[in-house]
Amino acid sequence: MTVGSYVKRMSLSSSREKSKIEAQRKKTSESATSNLTTATVKPYPRPSDRLNPKTINPFSDPLCQQSVFAAAYAKREIPCRLFHGSVSHRLQWDQPPETVCFDPLLTILAEGLRETRHPYTFVAKEGFKELLEVEDAADKAIPLVPKVIPKLKAALAHSDAEVFERGLHALVQLSSVVGPAVNGHLKHLLTSLSKRLMDKKLKQLITDALQRLEQHGGKESLVIIKSKIPTYCSIYT
Repeated sequence: MTVGSYVKRMSLSSSREKSKIEAQRKKTSESATSNLTTATVKPYPRPSDRLNPKTINPFSDPLCQQSVFAAAYAKREIPCRLFHGSVSHRLQWDQPPETVCFDPLLTILAEGLRETRHPYTFVAKEGFKELLEVEDAADKAIPLVPKVIPKLKAALAHSDAEVFERGLHALVQLSSVVGPAVNGHLKHLLTSLSKRLMDKKLKQLITDALQRLEQHGGKESLVIIKSKIPTYCSIYT
């Protein structure tokens, strides 16, 4: 074999080896790209995904997903139900309201003022109102004021305007029954009222409520109201 022939064969062999290595590298690169694409591209959603969302556990206890008020209502701890009349709705009590123990029912109903679903909204609002209308409501409600006020405060701080209005009406109803007993807690509630005064739709409603609070709470309540809402004008001036 001549030297030139040997060199030619070696050159050809080297070229084949380089081509083989290059092909192997290309294959490896394409495989890696394919794997990455498979890992990052999400499969098309299946129709069953809508019926069985992963966030829902069908074996979970439904009471764990309910509010305090809704759970109490489901367990019949609230002795009244919504009665669908032909013209208007009303509450149907399991026993006369005057025979019902206020503790803890009044607090639970105050908690329910934050509800936004039917029938909880109606039951909480009407139940709270009718319970405070019984003959000896003052004697039963005054000891519970420290427990009820935080629930009313939460309703007044709620972003939903309807929840705020229910909380405001309930506060006025409570003050009409217990009078000055609300004064010691009033300053904790007035911040939410002060913020909502900027809302033109609620301004008159809040002003009327403040006047009622002053009427029921006396001179002491006026001092407290003025300290939080300096622009308030007394009903006696």
